[in-house]
Amino acid sequence: MKPFEGTKPFYRDSTQCVESRVEDLLGRMTLEEKIGQMCQYTRYPENYEELVRAGKVGSLFNVTGAEQTNNVQRIAVEQSRLGIPLIFGLDVIHGYSTIYPIPLAIASSWDPEMAKKAASIAAAEAFSEGVCWTFAPMVDIARDPRWGRVAEGAGEDPYLGSAMARALVEGYQGEDLADPDTIVACPKHYVAYGGAEGGRDYNTVEVSERTLRDVYLPPFKAAVEAGAGTLMSAFNDLNGVPASANRFTLTTILREEWGFEGFVVSDWNSIGELVSHGIAGTRAQAGKEAVEAGVDMDMEGNVYQTTLARLVEEGAVSEETVDDAVRRILTIKFRMGLFDRPYTDTSLATEVVQCKEYIEATRDFARRSMVLLKNENGVLPLKKDLKIVVVIGPLADEQDALLGCWPCMGKPEDVVTVLEGIKNKVSEETDVLHAKGCDIQGDSTEGLKDAADKAEVADVAIVVVGESREMSGEAGCRSTLDLPGVQEKLVRDICDTGVPVVMVLLNGRPMSISWPAEHVPAILEAWHPGIQGGNAVADLLFGDFNPVGRLPVTFPRTVGQVPIYYNHKNTGRPPTPLLYTSKYIDLPSTPLFPFGHGLSYTQFEYSNLKISPQKITPDSEVEISLDVKNVGDRKGDEVVQLYLRDLVGSVTRPVKELKRFKRTTLKSGEKTTVKFVVGPEQLAFVNRGMERVVEPGAFEVMVGGSSEDIRLTGGFEVT
Repeated sequence: MKPFEGTKPFYRDSTQCVESRVEDLLGRMTLEEKIGQMCQYTRYPENYEELVRAGKVGSLFNVTGAEQTNNVQRIAVEQSRLGIPLIFGLDVIHGYSTIYPIPLAIASSWDPEMAKKAASIAAAEAFSEGVCWTFAPMVDIARDPRWGRVAEGAGEDPYLGSAMARALVEGYQGEDLADPDTIVACPKHYVAYGGAEGGRDYNTVEVSERTLRDVYLPPFKAAVEAGAGTLMSAFNDLNGVPASANRFTLTTILREEWGFEGFVVSDWNSIGELVSHGIAGTRAQAGKEAVEAGVDMDMEGNVYQTTLARLVEEGAVSEETVDDAVRRILTIKFRMGLFDRPYTDTSLATEVVQCKEYIEATRDFARRSMVLLKNENGVLPLKKDLKIVVVIGPLADEQDALLGCWPCMGKPEDVVTVLEGIKNKVSEETDVLHAKGCDIQGDSTEGLKDAADKAEVADVAIVVVGESREMSGEAGCRSTLDLPGVQEKLVRDICDTGVPVVMVLLNGRPMSISWPAEHVPAILEAWHPGIQGGNAVADLLFGDFNPVGRLPVTFPRTVGQVPIYYNHKNTGRPPTPLLYTSKYIDLPSTPLFPFGHGLSYTQFEYSNLKISPQKITPDSEVEISLDVKNVGDRKGDEVVQLYLRDLVGSVTRPVKELKRFKRTTLKSGEKTTVKFVVGPEQLAFVNRGMERVVEPGAFEVMVGGSSEDIRLTGGFEVT
């Protein structure tokens, strides 16, 4: 067929409403063209020009650069029969070119507004390069740090995860999808992918519907409420029905209960993998299962393109089902303004990508994401005029690792290493020595002596250890959470010299660092902090920035404690010194570092807890207030965390649940009143009848600086 000629069709009229334009266009499409909109391919598939010209492609991903995307878009818009534009997608996970900290680190800021700003910067850079759709944010709740993709999300808590999901969607998408500098978000992986058995990627998930609704679904619901234009269906089997064929989650919950109006794209070939799961004997059956469950677009599986037309012709799948999927896809394309503005200004990227403002911002994101885990006897901050500083470790002068998993278009050469950051920070009179010590992985101890010899002559040893970027992220699952290779031996050897030691962790997951936690006086969790990571680390170590990060995940003492998370159930025999209680006999039941933990260079005092009223009805609210005072000698941030416990329920309830948090910045000696309002949304849970309700009963209130550092307690009653 030739491109449309003659009078401009109704769907091309930008003054008309989106719904009318969609229906007009849908009515003009052949079945093959409809199915084409449901197909996504990576880069340039074989004969891609022919496919695009024939209207058999709805989206391409991993095609970047305004010139490249414009070239392909011209074929779609100017040479296909109906001129339907393509969506160009990319995994813009934590920055496009200006790479900022990994999502787990961003969540450690406990600052949704910062997360929103970070996503908006990523969107602006991506938009300038022709990318208009990101497969982010990942909003999976992850309670097993062996799972590599814990690095890509906001950790273990539904409330914090929901706050971050909402902020990131708003950051990517802005006020209007048609606005410049915005891209469509795609929260993933729907749903419960983070519950993979054994922490092994792509693995089976078995969770009750109650746990699904109370734990794994809330961040997705928050993302939908924030206006997410798309969602991605997951790889995993969920309670016997793979997520990409699960009508209960994709249609009943997502569309019927939540009213989601966007479209769902499969994860990479997750439709084709339904055959491997064993719920489809053929690819055609897999396509039928997926499309009828509610998956609108097939990512790189080529299942819809090769099987769906015949399924419709044979009556196995109704054309109305196809129409519904295409209607949702076209609606997003119209809302994005692609029909009215299909091309990208090729001069825009030079003004936007890695501009000075974005570089400065990512340095701030990095330092606000780092968590001071330990600071015994005030070892930190360090003085800038020390005589000799030695920087040791396989990650001390490493660039690639700081990018973290999914670095998009980021380049190692753009990274400021920790060694470079420290050299930039100290005085001209300070000698900065360097020793690698050992590799990230491997058994060689050849460099340990050199590292120890240099430590012996230094005033302080800064040991930088952790994981390479490939050791976390997709398929980066580990059976152990220990420091890889001989890195712990390196830390031990440096401690044996007697020099004051500061350990900097660069990693994408919680790690079991029990020996360092006991013997190293100061530990900074820096995660994989992005291209300005080295400068940000130095800002904290030398006191130019007071640490403000808090853990969004629990650190176990050993992998044997996994899964370990703060909002667990009490059991009928909670742990006590008595033998027959729920615990291990060979280590404490407590974590190494708890959820919400993070130190500062100043101290805060809590007082004057007030709860009003003391009794409320199920549909009313309670106000909880307290005073927080900075009793240290320097300005700092405190993240005030409010936890609740429903003492008696129709089903067992967690020992505590985060329900509110607030960051407050106080000068030395300054005091402020922090107020929280808690209502039905925070008090409700799924009862025995699978209804979300607020039940009458007593609630315990716990306020503090972490899930275990509870400073004030009280209570109220729902009557």
